[in-house]
Amino acid sequence: MELPEDQIRSIIDLALAEDRVSEDVTSDTLLPAELQGKASIIAKTEGIVAGGEVAMMVFVRVDPSLQIELLIEDGSKVKPGDIIATISGSVTGILRAERVALNFLQRLSGIATLTAQYVAETQGLNVAILDTRKTTPGLRLLEKYAVRMGGGKNHRMHLRDGILIKDNHLAALRSLGMSLKDIVTRAKEKAPKGLKVEVEVNTIQEALDAAEAGADIIMPDNMSPEEMRQVVDSMPSGVETEASGGVTLKNVREVAETGVNFISVGALTHSYQALDISLELELQTLKLI
Repeated sequence: MELPEDQIRSIIDLALAEDRVSEDVTSDTLLPAELQGKASIIAKTEGIVAGGEVAMMVFVRVDPSLQIELLIEDGSKVKPGDIIATISGSVTGILRAERVALNFLQRLSGIATLTAQYVAETQGLNVAILDTRKTTPGLRLLEKYAVRMGGGKNHRMHLRDGILIKDNHLAALRSLGMSLKDIVTRAKEKAPKGLKVEVEVNTIQEALDAAEAGADIIMPDNMSPEEMRQVVDSMPSGVETEASGGVTLKNVREVAETGVNFISVGALTHSYQALDISLELELQTLKLI
């Protein structure tokens, strides 16, 4: 897994504390502590798995004695009935961890699945599907990982990752008498070494002005496909373009056909549907030890 384990453990611990897993009054009241068995995590719908290892970390965090077998790797396709993983050991431990583990797995798989759908719609075109910072607070690291598992790429992880001059930056600086060219020039002069300068534009003329001032990436925001195409065709060599705003599964291919280098889609992390995944005890394995 390409994720820092210490940060993931911190996220998991917050989720476990929220669920008060050490105070599962239902399991503690009804189940013998000696009851052992095996459970399977099963896909109920078709999609792309993401977060399998995170989910497995949840089980081990709750009960280190649990035996885990992850059968399907992140980024893989699943269909209804596929067993993603099995967990063996204390039934109480399994059930305490179940909801938190599935919360991670279902949601991250939902993001990966939606991302894969956008990627599939643009197949054969030289364009990358990007996420945004419109993520669940505290879960950005995981959600952007899920985007990668679906075949997408990450935009900025945080505000330190790049200079992106958006409408409110422009409005604030224009109120001080600065032109778009002045703003881009200042950004280029003051940008930390190695960081690209990207500018959100609303018109073709703004795109031309930003590129002339040295912007590295032009972001046509909520433009029509024809306007985007004109922006792309008018850009000098080396200046990239990123379409943003109003992109859906229905129109993403049309947007990609304009020739933009990137398409950013906030919906990947704020409007996905969690994948239907369940945990089921294998009753024939249950026994008192």
